[in-house]
Amino acid sequence: MKRTPKRAYEAELERLQVELVRMQQWITATGTRVVVIFEGRDAAGKGGAIKRIAQYLNPRTARVVALPTPSERERGQWYFQRYIERLPTSGEIVLMDRSWYNRAGVERVMDYCTAEEHARFLSQTPTFERMLIEDGILLIKYWFSVSDTEQEKRFRSRLEDPMRRWKLSDTDLLSITRWEEYSRAKDEMFAHTDTDESPWWTIESDDKRSSRLNTISHLLSLVPYEHVEPAPVQIPERPQAEGYNRPPRELQRHVPDHAGDLKKKRKKQD
Repeated sequence: MKRTPKRAYEAELERLQVELVRMQQWITATGTRVVVIFEGRDAAGKGGAIKRIAQYLNPRTARVVALPTPSERERGQWYFQRYIERLPTSGEIVLMDRSWYNRAGVERVMDYCTAEEHARFLSQTPTFERMLIEDGILLIKYWFSVSDTEQEKRFRSRLEDPMRRWKLSDTDLLSITRWEEYSRAKDEMFAHTDTDESPWWTIESDDKRSSRLNTISHLLSLVPYEHVEPAPVQIPERPQAEGYNRPPRELQRHVPDHAGDLKKKRKKQD
């Protein structure tokens, strides 16, 4: 498969990220609440897309939610309860790296929930999401689709990369042997929760560059934002010094100059 050229990708990504900042300014100014759900198979590229979306957004009003395994207390709650606590307030956007749909995917396939709990989830979810939408929340759901060969390729690259080795869990590896079970679970999930008012949008993600551009472009098209002119900012002139004397640098504790050592080492090599 031919990938999107790097130069074209970087130029378009920069343009789209500028638009994301404008979108956030509108969300903040209007008090809009936005939830974007990112689901899909392991190694499908959800995290990379979220990273590029959030990269230049103001973290005060844009949050990434990636919940760990539920605690003992959370397991005793109504299933949706801990997700409700993470929903946005006025003027916020929440990006969910996996969501309540864990119950329809990994929990179903790995038998972390009962058949009754799974059936109840599929029954309740359309109603739950309808309540969010009726209350004014803009809910957007993305499913990242990756082929089996590309998924295995990404798993192997993680295995050999010390900075990404942590991303390869036992559950990830089991997704290889249970590929068809995950496919059936996803199909059943779509059959119950892909509704006209809360649809699933599928992202083909074998080419990560294309999937990121497609996701951001589509997200921008679904949020009815307008350009909000930021308040004018004037940088004041720095006042003249009035007798302040900085203490000697020798009295302070300084971080060792590791970068300086590298420069000296490089200079000797050259």
